[in-house]
Amino acid sequence: MDRSRQGTKLSEGRESTRSGFWKYGLILALLLSMSVLVFGGLQSFDKAAPVPEQVVAPGGQVLFTADEIWAGQALYQQNGLMDLGSVLGNGSYRGPDFTAESLHQMVLGMRAAYARQQHGLAYDRLDEAAQAAIDAQVARELKANRYDEATGTLTLTPGQVAALQDLETYWDRILTEGSDAMGIRPGLIRATTTGDGEGVVIRTTGEAIQVMSRYFFWTAWASAASRPGEAYSYTNNWPYEVGAGNVVTWGSIWSSALSVALLVLLTAGVLLVFFRGRLSMDAAANPNPPQPQQLPVTPSQRTVAYFIALVAGLFLTQTLLGGYLAHSFSEPTFFGLDLEPLLPFQVARGWHLQLAIFWIATAWMAAGLYIAPLVSRSEVRGQNLLVKILLGALVVVAVGSLLGEWLGVQGRLGRLWWWLGFQGWEYLELGRIWQVLLIAGLGIWLFLLFRAMRRALAREGDWGSLTHLLLYAAVLIPAFYSFGLFNTPTTHVTLAEYWRWFVIHLWVEGIFEVFTVVVVAVLFTAMGLVTQRSALRASYFQLILVLPTGVIGTAHHYYFTGMPEIWLALGATFSALEVIPLTLLGIEAYEQYRLIRKLGKPFAFRGSFYFLMATAFWNLFGAGVLGFLINLPVVNYFEHGSTLTTAHGHAALAGVYGMLAVALSLFVLRALSTDRGWSERAVKLSFWGLNGGLLGVVLLTLVPVGLGQLGVAVREGFWAARNGLFYQVPWVNALLWLRMLPDTVFIVAGVVPFLYLALRVVRNRRAVTLAEAESLPDEQAEAAGRTA
Repeated sequence: MDRSRQGTKLSEGRESTRSGFWKYGLILALLLSMSVLVFGGLQSFDKAAPVPEQVVAPGGQVLFTADEIWAGQALYQQNGLMDLGSVLGNGSYRGPDFTAESLHQMVLGMRAAYARQQHGLAYDRLDEAAQAAIDAQVARELKANRYDEATGTLTLTPGQVAALQDLETYWDRILTEGSDAMGIRPGLIRATTTGDGEGVVIRTTGEAIQVMSRYFFWTAWASAASRPGEAYSYTNNWPYEVGAGNVVTWGSIWSSALSVALLVLLTAGVLLVFFRGRLSMDAAANPNPPQPQQLPVTPSQRTVAYFIALVAGLFLTQTLLGGYLAHSFSEPTFFGLDLEPLLPFQVARGWHLQLAIFWIATAWMAAGLYIAPLVSRSEVRGQNLLVKILLGALVVVAVGSLLGEWLGVQGRLGRLWWWLGFQGWEYLELGRIWQVLLIAGLGIWLFLLFRAMRRALAREGDWGSLTHLLLYAAVLIPAFYSFGLFNTPTTHVTLAEYWRWFVIHLWVEGIFEVFTVVVVAVLFTAMGLVTQRSALRASYFQLILVLPTGVIGTAHHYYFTGMPEIWLALGATFSALEVIPLTLLGIEAYEQYRLIRKLGKPFAFRGSFYFLMATAFWNLFGAGVLGFLINLPVVNYFEHGSTLTTAHGHAALAGVYGMLAVALSLFVLRALSTDRGWSERAVKLSFWGLNGGLLGVVLLTLVPVGLGQLGVAVREGFWAARNGLFYQVPWVNALLWLRMLPDTVFIVAGVVPFLYLALRVVRNRRAVTLAEAESLPDEQAEAAGRTA
């Protein structure tokens, strides 16, 4: 094929543009929003619940020390319990919330102790007046903060001492004998070796359970004890437990009302600016998107097909694990097979989350590696070899980290558990060495992008233009994932949650959103569908809205993790405002859909762009609507740590970033595939299977079960909503069984056709048309030639 013809289609509709003041507005938005988040975090660290140097009885007898609290936290992480249950509402929802359950058991233990002491009777045998008096005493004692900052000593009341003893016995029985209701199997605790720095030597499983019980006791104490100078606890009175004096605060109520009012006001204003300012993408004068055969194929681009095959394989493995995990909520075994000894729930869930990150990130890496030579119209010498090395490194990190997580939970790595095994923080389960290697891999990917796009960057001549934006968005991906390195086994749980949500929310819901906006703009301009000037303008406007709302909106994850009340106002306000840019992205996606429909000719990449429309739908519904539903503090107070959060998580991660990853993968596959290797039927089947299956999971199971949990939490307290008996309620259990249907549709009709298509394209790739160290002529050179 003539190389000048290969470049012509990509040249049409593109014009020289400059970013003007838009880039400075974006920089200002990023700096201001990050300043709010970082400054707020620094102010919050000193106000986190104290870890007492010693906890003593009224007579001064030392009950346990800070070293035991740290050891308990480390063992909680090492055994992967955050992927079975949760602490402070953060984690998995199959097991109990160890904070809420411990606080409830403390209330029961203190009532029982004072009933025996004051009346010589069991609590339930007392009359109402006697019970009311004891209830008031228990709530009063739990609310009173007896921590002495000068000595680092926490003094317990006699009732709290008795409750501590009962709690240790309770968790020893549950974690040793197991509890089907709580999703805890006998012999759950297998790893009993703490790392350096905890100051406690653990020799037996019993000792490991004891220090974990003391860690749970400390989190429960912090959730009830009043913050100095305030009438609410360190966790803003979460969890809801009337017996401990924990009820919704005034701050949760007024901040919720404020967020709704601002949402209504600012939505109208932003939409007015958007339409009056014509800030959407404008269709090209004569849109004439290229056919795949008209696009150049470089050696490194052909290798990218293997990345997509890896993506599809990881995707299938991740969803099969998801089906296994979902079934675990219905019955203790997997259709009569006890797989727990071989594949513990917490390992399977850790794998499920890590594989989601791996396959989505790999898809985005693949898209970047394909797009870079496309926009530069050249292949850098040695690029193909480096891309192959990166592919091998990704496989090593994926396999090594998954194996390490299994070995770590099994207790087979000793003191290396944190380095090679299971770090224990949700979404950051992989061992620290694997985490560093993944960041290094992302760094190599960034280097490959830069060297491949260098020619396009030089051609633009404006550091704020579209290709530069693509590079900056790529830089943010490894940069923000690196915030996870701040967590260690002895990081205070409040600080750990602060940094963990930098990765989960900022990296996924912030930086991925930025990458989404820019990549879509690059693809539409590369296809000649929209003008480059309007794409650049629309991208900047959307990013200026996405970054402040997304970055400061991270605060809604800090409501009840031990941070001050100010996070309620910040989180409520900016989380609500996140709906606005998501709405604009939906409007933009609809306009793009109309543009494709108006072409009046076959469009080879139609399937890929349909997945972009699905991305917009899930962005608005999953991230926007379901996110808004749970992010109001007055609602989140009761539902935090329940299945409504799972509904939002699935719709946002799988719906938004998963569908976008598939869209980008299909674009790459279609561009690389011969006509013989392509199957439009597989694309359509995958589209309806993935979207129909996910919608069924969310609407048939997760949302109704979550609403049921919310009702139980309001009526009985959060501990009851997370008690495993809730999942055995007939209508709840029926919905959990029903989930098998949409799960099967998602996997069989959605993921399998995608894998089939990826493998088929690998076998039927187009031949190389642009060799290494070769390039297509620049548009400027072509124009000069035509003028001459």
